[in-house]
Amino acid sequence: MSISVFDLFKIGVGPSSSHTVGPMRAAYDFVGELKERDLLTRVARVEVELFGSLSATGIGHGTDHAVIMGLMGERPDRIDPDIIAPSIEELQEAQALRLDGRHSVPFIWARDMQLLEESLPHHPNAMRLIAHGHSEELHRNTYYSVGGGFVIDEAQAAAGSLDADTTQLPYDFNSAEELLRLCHEHDLRISELMLENEKAWRSEEEIREGLASIWRAMQACVKKGMEAEGILPGGLNVKRRAKTLYRHMLASKDDHSLIASTMSAMDWVNLYALAVNEENAAGGRMVTAPTNGAAGIIPAVLQYYMQFQTGANERDVVNFLLTAGAVGILCKKNASISGAEVGCQGEVGSACAMAAAGLTEVMGGTIDQVENAAEIGLEHNLGLTCDPVGGLVQVPCIERNAIASVKAINAAQMALRGDGEHFISLDKVIRTMRDTGADMQAKYKETSTGGLAVNAIEC
Repeated sequence: MSISVFDLFKIGVGPSSSHTVGPMRAAYDFVGELKERDLLTRVARVEVELFGSLSATGIGHGTDHAVIMGLMGERPDRIDPDIIAPSIEELQEAQALRLDGRHSVPFIWARDMQLLEESLPHHPNAMRLIAHGHSEELHRNTYYSVGGGFVIDEAQAAAGSLDADTTQLPYDFNSAEELLRLCHEHDLRISELMLENEKAWRSEEEIREGLASIWRAMQACVKKGMEAEGILPGGLNVKRRAKTLYRHMLASKDDHSLIASTMSAMDWVNLYALAVNEENAAGGRMVTAPTNGAAGIIPAVLQYYMQFQTGANERDVVNFLLTAGAVGILCKKNASISGAEVGCQGEVGSACAMAAAGLTEVMGGTIDQVENAAEIGLEHNLGLTCDPVGGLVQVPCIERNAIASVKAINAAQMALRGDGEHFISLDKVIRTMRDTGADMQAKYKETSTGGLAVNAIEC
């Protein structure tokens, strides 16, 4: 299995990579399958069946709306988030769905959008789409949204494949141990090795421009989140805080004491993370990093570095994201980045490790220090549950990103102050995350049936 950094960093929409981006992509692919089979114009009805975690928290995560938009021919990386709500309202009023944006079929929400308690065997995030003709079934497929916007269908799942990409890479690695060995043998930094691997898919110019585009999207999300105010949708009445925090920071008087400067640094990191995750909760334009639920951590740490590090430049952005991508690849290959599969340790924990590694790389850390930083960042998120209140990616998700962003910087700082040697390896921590996720009860894995999701006091 070959994973590109552009598989981990994908432009999409909120609030969830596994529950929004993945299902929209799956529905879009389903329409593509109908067109390939020359069946689109023969379709008289479409059924949507959501299973497991997609059913349990699908409404709060916008899964139902995402599937509809995918069936209408919209892709998560291209859709204008502002058209989603009016499109859904129009469909429900007319009770008609425009497949691929052009072929209208009846769609009765209560009949054709089914949220089922059953879980399918391959992954908790499962959905099935069925296209009917006037008197027969035309086509069906089952899809699994396996985290970070990655989607596999029934055939891939049955074959045990999480990804169909078998591209041969010059420096393929399946563990941190292999990654470090390759770097030492070939005298490459982690970002340099990743750049060489990425060249198997595209030119260096395309890689650098692609990552610059990802960074611009992250910056735009931060900016929009800092400018927006009001109440987040969903019914919890959670108030946006980023804009107020930003105003407070700009208006505060200078205090040159050490403790004040330290707290100010944390304020800036918190601000960037809150801004991104409030935008995510509002269904805005996002970058999976590696998921939407953890999308604020890498932008917050990178934005902080770019704003306050003297001499920071676009080359640092590329090196940061490539190094972060290497850690994300290890987490995905050897454990999971899906909250429905291993809890929030797979989302926020992985993102924290990725950000810590990226920051250590651009701060001049050695290869071993980069691995150490990632290990620290992930180790201290082990066991983190996914228990979103009301099935919304708001509480505790928004604050959790801010806390993990500061934690990533601290992990990098600790690694840079050491010599790279440490007791527990990154590989062991990733395996522990996998094993902990397997032992974790389902109610703590993005079902909103345990933890804070049931213990929060409703006023």
